[in-house]
Amino acid sequence: MIFVRVRYRYRVEPTEAQRVMLARTFGCARVVFNDALRCRTDAYHAGEKISPTEVQRRVITEAKATPERAWLSEVASVALVQSVRDAHRAYQNFFDSITGKRRGGPVGRPRFKSRKDNRQSFRLTRNGFSLCPNETLYLAKIGDVKVRWSRELPCEPSSVTIIREPDGHYYASFVVDVAPTPFSPVGQEAGVDLGISRLATIVATTGRRVDVANPKHLARGQRRLARLQREHARRTQGGENRAKTRRKLAVQHGKVARARRDHHHKQALTLVRDNQVVHIEDLNIAGMVRNRRLARAIHDAGWAQFVRLVEEKAERYGRTVHKVDRWLPSSKTCSVCGHVMDAMPLRVRVWTCPGCGVGHDRDHNAAKNILAAGQAERRNAGGARVSPSARVAMGDETGTTPDTA
Repeated sequence: MIFVRVRYRYRVEPTEAQRVMLARTFGCARVVFNDALRCRTDAYHAGEKISPTEVQRRVITEAKATPERAWLSEVASVALVQSVRDAHRAYQNFFDSITGKRRGGPVGRPRFKSRKDNRQSFRLTRNGFSLCPNETLYLAKIGDVKVRWSRELPCEPSSVTIIREPDGHYYASFVVDVAPTPFSPVGQEAGVDLGISRLATIVATTGRRVDVANPKHLARGQRRLARLQREHARRTQGGENRAKTRRKLAVQHGKVARARRDHHHKQALTLVRDNQVVHIEDLNIAGMVRNRRLARAIHDAGWAQFVRLVEEKAERYGRTVHKVDRWLPSSKTCSVCGHVMDAMPLRVRVWTCPGCGVGHDRDHNAAKNILAAGQAERRNAGGARVSPSARVAMGDETGTTPDTA
């Protein structure tokens, strides 16, 4: 059986003594990660081929015997081993990226971690933690930590990552393998156009249109965030008051991020449950945020997170997500006659096709074109770019074009 790997995250409440040990473990894992990167870099410059096992021996086993790194013995060794493996995986992703083996965007060379990073973490495998009968979480050399169990784990986790967020809260993130639970098949597909005024405009094959609102969580909290940022800038660097204001800022940003994530989860689940196939545009979001006028609004909408959640839920619930070519002129193509406008500025939200005289809502029209193009690409299975059109085939044509309705 094919399993889907998912994460379950819970808030943990360590005692003051446990916070000290967690901070020590965060620091040791960070130092070992940096030592592993430095060891590989030195070996490369020396012309030496070094294995991950040898790196682990040098930066953990041999390092513990030296006065400079003797304090590594005070924390769980499993956290240090996983930190070395993280460094190896970071290098492997970098090499796979430059050689073309890794899918997705380019991955840069691993960088050193800083003790000034406000977000710290370390990972433990099964021999470094256990779930206790009294509903606490045992962590090696830290003890039983209280957990807020908001929901049950579906099975025994294979690893746990302990995270300290910038707002000072601690979390335990478990990795579990769950069997897919497909929804009942439905005969409906949908095209999705992402936007700023509306998070998404959805058009189904039945002709039903759904406008998903964009709550603009960051914009609503911007006034308070700006005040806290001004307060933070006035504080003396390195002072306690500056640290307090930084934590207030982190708390506000955390509220914004959680509200946005909750909204995306709910809308993504609804979209996946109601449609067998979801057609969505393959946007170059990293390139779009270079537009300074729209960068904050695009980040506030969270397109990348929303698309990722749709893909994850589709995999878990037996649905399909098909990405349409990003070069498809979905906004400036008439979904009725196929006429392509020369230009379509962002300020134009409603326009009339000069070819057939039909009026269009910009986002609604784009969602129709994305749906039609996605269906055409899936039918021909070759990824060919097809201009959607509802025109009736003429006598000299060899076939009909796909229906966009």
